[in-house]
Amino acid sequence: MPKDDFICIGHRGASGHAPENTLKAFELAIKLGCQWIELDVYVVEGELLVIHDEKLNRTTNGSGLVEAQTVEYLRSLDAGDGEKIPLLSEVIKRVAHRCKINIELKGTHTAEPVNALLKDFISKGWREDEFMISSFNHEELAASSPDIKRGALFHKQIANMFERAADLNAYAVNLSQKIAHTEIVAQAHERGYQVFVYTVNTRDEMLVLKKMGVDGVFTNFPDLFPSDKP
Repeated sequence: MPKDDFICIGHRGASGHAPENTLKAFELAIKLGCQWIELDVYVVEGELLVIHDEKLNRTTNGSGLVEAQTVEYLRSLDAGDGEKIPLLSEVIKRVAHRCKINIELKGTHTAEPVNALLKDFISKGWREDEFMISSFNHEELAASSPDIKRGALFHKQIANMFERAADLNAYAVNLSQKIAHTEIVAQAHERGYQVFVYTVNTRDEMLVLKKMGVDGVFTNFPDLFPSDKP
């Protein structure tokens, strides 16, 4: 059945229109009506930085491995349109409860510092349900706070997918579009999981997935997201 509460998740913000994983992209995603934004984190010198690739070359004017740099160097770089690589704390403050935040653990040993940061924000008035933590690294995801929703990421279909999600006490299975089909969505829902699909960048694909019963999509182009109006 089509979803009445189909969720738009800004993939690295509105990254089809602004430099990915920047405050500019997140602001635009919120302006375009995203209920969630998605971002990626690495920890460097105890700070959580929002960037996707393990190397700097594609998305900044820097070079080398993110985790091999200093925070000072990373923060000096241009991440596009004069934007800096933001700190996770900066993103949360800028969002200011206007949407929810899906934090993908990309770098090594990111779960514990994310747990600590979110605990601090929750002590200051944020709610646990305003966050979700996800990762392809399920060992790292297992170390994330049990009080925060977990999204188990899968880029290919595996035989023990739902067993792995159960072991993680996952709230959602976040699936590559190439493996999202009616049967797997139904199986996930039967087991009580939400299903979010990445990365969906045409309106027609979004409509197909909505009809399939998917709970939401990650998209670089939130402006293409179908409204509930006929």
